[in-house]
Order: sequence, then structure tokens, then C-alpha cells
Amino acid sequence: MKLISWNVNGLRAAIGKGFLDFFQAADADVVCLQETKLQPHQIELDLPGYQIFWNSAVKKGYSGTALFTRVPPLAVTYGIGIPEHDTEGRVITAEFDGFYLVNCYTPNAQQGLARIDYRMAWEDAFRAYLQGLDGKKPVILCGDLNVAHEEIDLKNPKANRGNAGFSDQERGKMTELLSAGFADTFRRLYPDVTGVYSWWSYRFRARDNNAGWRIDYFIVSERLMPRVADSQILTQVMGSDHCPVLLSLTE
Repeated sequence: MKLISWNVNGLRAAIGKGFLDFFQAADADVVCLQETKLQPHQIELDLPGYQIFWNSAVKKGYSGTALFTRVPPLAVTYGIGIPEHDTEGRVITAEFDGFYLVNCYTPNAQQGLARIDYRMAWEDAFRAYLQGLDGKKPVILCGDLNVAHEEIDLKNPKANRGNAGFSDQERGKMTELLSAGFADTFRRLYPDVTGVYSWWSYRFRARDNNAGWRIDYFIVSERLMPRVADSQILTQVMGSDHCPVLLSLTE
């Protein structure tokens, strides 16, 4: 089974930059998108063989997630069941036979950590949500989690210490999540690999210089790790300030 996750930074813009060509070539079983920035009525997508699910923010042109799957899910839910966290279209959960797949676009702490208090409340509520699912069957979490966990996960850790996405608070919450029975698949398989990132600022020719951050993840319940055949970061794929990430599972 092949799963792909991608923050497209506006799906309509991404379609103009080759998204559909990538989608067809990828031939994935499930594709999860973040930051779709649209309402469903604003787009017409013809994806033969795939069911399409949207979770859009109340605020137009902001946030939003989508899930395209050719494996029929048993059930699909939106949000995490907490009204204060469910207005921005950040989570879609699809239940399959062997696992729950959670597609997430984590709130950004913003410049100067202006939204860090909300982010911390979100982290605790979201971790509890994942643990609740994990008590029923294994979980696959994917998406833009807006944090580089360790210094190895970004090009300039010292210069960015304390900034949004690399604050001690956010990194600590990722440690809490991984300590609660979950595994960062890419880092588990490639513990010492450096220079592989999933997001680059549009400024300062960051992508040309590979001055990036690894903030897009596939995280799985520990008991699913034996089924993980590979976890890849598709750095060559253009069309957004993020690149897609891929998880391959054995049956």
C-alpha cells in the first residue's frame, strides 16, 4: 500500500504547477493534502477510481485538508471532536481494516510565537485524540506537523532555535507524542541521514540552497513499524513550498 502526504499551499495553485501529472504518476492508494485553501464547490476534480473527502476551514482561502483514496474507507470523520479546534479544517480521519489514517495540518505557532498558547492546547488535545484511536487499532498520522523535531531536521538549527516550528515547546510536544507509542518513520529508518527536508522558505533562494526543514511526517503506532517498507521524502517534486512525503506499507 502506498500513501502520500503533501502540503500543496493552495490546491488550485498546485494544479497549475503540475499537481495532476504528479498524482497520476505517483499511482498512490491514498493521497492526503494539507493547506488546500478552498471550499469544495470552488474546484472540479476528476480522479477516476478515487473517493474524495474535504475538510475546509470556515475562513475562506485558509488551511483545509483533503483525502483522495481508491481503497474504500470503513468510515471518515472530520476534526477531533472539540469545537474550538475544529473550525479550521485541519484533520480528516479515515478508518481502514488495519488502521486509522489521520491527515493533519497542525496550527503554526506564528512569528514571535504569537499563537504558541493555542498550539500547546492543540497539541495536548490532538495527542489525546490519537491515543484514543490507538486504543482501538493502529494509527498512521501524516501531514504538515509544523515542527522540526531535532537539530538534524533543519539546515540552520542554531539560528532558528526558539522560532516557530523549532521552539523548545513545540519540539517537546513532538517528543511527548513519540513517547506515547508512536514512531517517526523516516527518522526510524534513516536515523543519521542529513540534508533531507520537506519545506523551504520562498525567500533567499532557500530551496536552491537546500536551506530547509523536515516538518512533514508519516508517524505510525509502534506496532505498525514492522509493516513499514519505506518512508521517503520526494524532494525532487515541485509545485509548493513543501514537497510530498511517501509511506510504503507491506500487506
